[in-house]
Amino acid sequence: MIKVGITGQSGFVGSHLYNFLGLHENIKRVTFEDSFFSDEKKLNEFVGSCDAIVHLAAMNRHNDQDELYKTNISLVRKLIDAMESENTSPHILFSSSIQEERDNPYGRSKKEGRELFIKWAERNNGRFTGFVIPNVFGPFGHPYYNSVVATFCHQLTHDENPKIDVDGQMKLIYVQELVEIIFDTIINKKGNNKYHVAHTSETKVSELLKKLEEYKDSYFNEGKIPRIKNRFDSNLFNTFRCYIDQESFFPFALTKHTDERGSFVETIKSNIGGQISFSTTKPGITRGNHFHTRKIERFAVIKGEARIEMRRIGTDQIHSFELSGDNPAFVDMPIWYTHNITNIGHEELYTIFWINEFFDPGDPDTFYEKVKEIK
Repeated sequence: MIKVGITGQSGFVGSHLYNFLGLHENIKRVTFEDSFFSDEKKLNEFVGSCDAIVHLAAMNRHNDQDELYKTNISLVRKLIDAMESENTSPHILFSSSIQEERDNPYGRSKKEGRELFIKWAERNNGRFTGFVIPNVFGPFGHPYYNSVVATFCHQLTHDENPKIDVDGQMKLIYVQELVEIIFDTIINKKGNNKYHVAHTSETKVSELLKKLEEYKDSYFNEGKIPRIKNRFDSNLFNTFRCYIDQESFFPFALTKHTDERGSFVETIKSNIGGQISFSTTKPGITRGNHFHTRKIERFAVIKGEARIEMRRIGTDQIHSFELSGDNPAFVDMPIWYTHNITNIGHEELYTIFWINEFFDPGDPDTFYEKVKEIK
C-alpha cells in the first residue's frame, strides 16, 4: 500500500488524479486541504503521513505577476521545510510547465521550484520527479483559467462567442493521460529531475474551435453523436459534454411519429458505431449505479416511467430526470458521473441503451458506486 498525498487536490488536475487513484486498491489517498499551507502542524502531519506527494498546488494566473511568483516559490519552500522538520523523505512529484522555457514569472517560479526540490533531494537522499508538462485539457477545467479548451467549451455551451487572439499551434495532453503517467511514476518509484511529458495531440487553435463548433451543431443543437475519428476526438467530445448544464439540457426530447400502425422514434443518430442494447425493468427496480471514465453512453426510454439520476464523483449534487415513453426522450451520461435508472411506474419499463464501445470484460471501464452513497 502506497500512501499518496496531493497538494492542490481540489484543482483541475488534482481532482482527476485523486479520483483516479481511488480506483486502485494498492493506493491509500492522504487528504490534503489548501489551508494546510497556513498551518505548520497540519502540514507537518501531512508530509509525515505520505510515501509520495504530488505537488500540484500553484497560482497560474494573477494580475500581480510578482505575487504569483512569490506564492509559488513560497509553497515549495513550505513543503520542503515541513519535510525537513519531520525528517521524512517521501517521493516528491512536481508539476512544472513548458513555460519554464519562457522568461515570465510563472515559468521562472516553476523552474526555480523544481531546482529547489532537486537540492532538497540531494541533501536528504530523497526521490524527486520533476514533470515538465504541455498544455492539459479535459473535463471540469476552469474556463478563462486552465486552458483555452475549457474556455471554448464553456462559451459554446453558454451562448457566448469564442474569439481567437493568436492562432498558434497547440501541443496538448488529455488530463486522464497525464494522471496515468503520474500514477505509473508513483508505482514504479521513478526519479527524474526533469521528466519531459510528451504531448499526445497537436492542433491549431482555429482547428480546435472548428471541431468544437461542429460538436455544438450536431450534439448540443440536434442531439446527434458526432463523428469520432480517433482518441483525441473522443477525449475532446467528452470534455465538451461536461460543460453542458445537465439540468437544462436533459431530458432531450425525441420526435415521435404516430399513425394507424403505431409509433416510431429515432432514438440515436450517430456517426460512430458502438453497441445498442434493449432492456425491460420491473416496477421499483434500479439498474446501474456505476460510472465510466471514457465511454459515451445514452439512455432512451421508449415505454413506461423512469427516473434517471446522476452524480459527479467526488461531489454530492444529484441530477434527477423523469422520463416517460409517452414523450420519448434521452439522457446521456457524462464521464465520471455515477448514474442509475429506476422504474417508477406500474408497468414494465422499456429502455434502449447505446454505448460507443463493445463491452470488454478485460477492460470494462465500469466502476461501481451508488448515486446516493457518497464516499
